[in-house]
Amino acid sequence: MRFGRLAIDRSTARSRPRARIRRVRARTAVVTTVCAVCALTACGAPGPAAPTAPTSTSAAAPGLPSYAVAAQEKITAAMKANVIPGAVVRISSPTQGDWTATFGTGTIGRDDPITVDDHIRAGSITKTMTSTVILQLVQEGKLSLDDPIGKYRSGVPNGERITIAQLAEMRSGLYSYTFDPSFNRTLDDDPGKAWTPDELLATAFTHPPDAEPGTTFEYSNTNIVLLGLVIEQLTGEPLEKAFAERILTPLGMTQTSLPVRTDATIPAPHPQGYSFGTNVSTMQTYALPADQQAAALAGTLQPNETDANPSWAWAAGGAISTVPDLFTYVQALVGGRLLDAATQKVRMDSIQPTDPAHPDAGGYGIGIAKFGPLLGHDGQIPGFMTFTGQDPATGLTITIGTNLATVPSGEGSALTLLKAILPVFYPNLQAPPGNPAAVPNR
Repeated sequence: MRFGRLAIDRSTARSRPRARIRRVRARTAVVTTVCAVCALTACGAPGPAAPTAPTSTSAAAPGLPSYAVAAQEKITAAMKANVIPGAVVRISSPTQGDWTATFGTGTIGRDDPITVDDHIRAGSITKTMTSTVILQLVQEGKLSLDDPIGKYRSGVPNGERITIAQLAEMRSGLYSYTFDPSFNRTLDDDPGKAWTPDELLATAFTHPPDAEPGTTFEYSNTNIVLLGLVIEQLTGEPLEKAFAERILTPLGMTQTSLPVRTDATIPAPHPQGYSFGTNVSTMQTYALPADQQAAALAGTLQPNETDANPSWAWAAGGAISTVPDLFTYVQALVGGRLLDAATQKVRMDSIQPTDPAHPDAGGYGIGIAKFGPLLGHDGQIPGFMTFTGQDPATGLTITIGTNLATVPSGEGSALTLLKAILPVFYPNLQAPPGNPAAVPNR
């Protein structure tokens, strides 16, 4: 997805400004596995040598769920094959038990183990939070999903015909500002820029709509920026405060926040984030050219360190979180703890195939995506990728966080790991689920 990757995290979407940064790591180098301690070595050595996947001794550890060894082997192999520096994975199976494991390094070329408490940019998972607050406001009678966005915001192309629901479902037809060439050049040249929502919308509205409202699915960050402004208008408070009061505090998500637009920092501890290419070079596709893919897999082409200001993503992808917090969040998102029963049903019933010709490939609704049997969202943003999802039929929950946006082939790194481990739980799954938050290449 043009930023967001399931998330969704181009979630979420385009991603990727970059800048060299100073490393911030206030932590002990502890590698944790819930249910058993599992030592995983950091990957990589100084210099351009190809990174090696983390090794593990958890197979010998007592008390692990039956799926843990197979899942760990697949994660380790996928990380090695796709040069993913580090990852945190948390899985809960009501019938087989819970497991959390960390893999690899927070800094390429260093023995700097990823830890469970690492903060990462959540990318397009932020979209689900924005849409959740919108649904809460619907519950409170402060707006209707059938309201046109023109009721709240002037100057929106087709604003009198695009509904609040169509914005949340990615069916507005509005151009996503993240595809604008000038916008991407600015992200590359001035990654520290603090963007305002008005600047983002002004960029989007220099382009005509891509489609008539309600006619097609097209992932667009413009939609969610508009919804963020509606929330601020109706609540009378900044979006970050609305998130805290309505979602984060009630769920006890103490390590999650939406930073103000001038704050480009990530709380410690956190890994270094990495991305291949530049915003301009990946504007049409995240896949590297064939020769660069080969060099990246051989270790002679290293990804860029990234530390861009996420204000360009704001309501569509600016949140910071941890894997444990995102795990808590998706259980509430899918389980209905954030909405009343009637409104939760509206959300679930809103999920439609993103490609009517392939209804099993993926689905999207009001700030929620369907990946095969899992409901949730992913998030891709410069330096990081996340996925969090739950199977409502079985309760299986999977949350993944990595410190690489996309792998050399162009797929989001967290989705690469998700697809590797799904067969452990769904051996009859015919094909890996598509990414409903992906945007067609232009």
